[in-house]
Amino acid sequence: MTRKLGIIGMGHVGQAVAQQIITNGYADDLVLIDKNKSKVGADALDFEDAMPNLTSHTNIVVNDYAELKDADIIISALGKIKLSDNPNNDRFAELPHNRTEVKKVAQKIKESGFNGILIAITNPVDVITSLYQQITGLPKEHVIGTGTLLDSARMQRAVGKGLNIDPRSVTGYNLGEHGNSQFTAWSTVRVLDQPIQELAQQRGLDLDQINEDARMGGRYVIVGKHYTNYGVAAAGVRLASVILNDAREVLPVSNFREEYGTYLSYPAVVGRDGIVEQLQLKLTDEELYKLRQSAHFIMEKIEEAD
Repeated sequence: MTRKLGIIGMGHVGQAVAQQIITNGYADDLVLIDKNKSKVGADALDFEDAMPNLTSHTNIVVNDYAELKDADIIISALGKIKLSDNPNNDRFAELPHNRTEVKKVAQKIKESGFNGILIAITNPVDVITSLYQQITGLPKEHVIGTGTLLDSARMQRAVGKGLNIDPRSVTGYNLGEHGNSQFTAWSTVRVLDQPIQELAQQRGLDLDQINEDARMGGRYVIVGKHYTNYGVAAAGVRLASVILNDAREVLPVSNFREEYGTYLSYPAVVGRDGIVEQLQLKLTDEELYKLRQSAHFIMEKIEEAD
């Protein structure tokens, strides 16, 4: 079966997503869309120049929304903001620009007849995911944001460094908004087959600092190079791969939770049909409070975006 993906927005994040997809041979057909015609055309040619040295081939189409009709997945990576415009690392600083662009793009996606799975990377991702669902009319389980899949990875990285182990050996989740109100749900985190709280006492880990590292990890990267792209691109591509392969993997992605009335990050089983099953974690009272507060914050911003 032919695997067809679309990427909308070929800035730093979009091009990193495309590079990972092409290099790893995840798609047979790839549609690249960007308002900057010369840039997206140059990207396509550059990728075609790379293919003779790759182990797989990808057919590339540029700036044709009609080609999205039979795509399996569309990844929204559009967005533009400068460090000087966002000194406090507030992803909602991106909302005025991205809201306008997403409304236009979502309408074009709807008009194309697309009926696959839509992945949103665009920030503020929980609000943007909601906008995409509302405008395209796709089922809620078919519109997913990368959410705290990246924040959870940053937590795993920080814990792994603190214990000198591979971050993939750390399990657990960051929940809520992909933004300043997200938090590490330490009750879910296990490492070396132990609850993290017990191990932290034994090994002298500062969980408050690790939580801050996860929450502000993007800020450290932005200060150094003025944007982030590799980490979130890896999260987006992993999510797309899980969907394409019907892997039914549990991931902390932004999905619509009825009990909170909004999109937010909470682990769910992801497969070919998008959100296949939602988990119900046994969180502490403090974690439940933080999650409700984060949900309330997201809902307020969604109302502003309408």
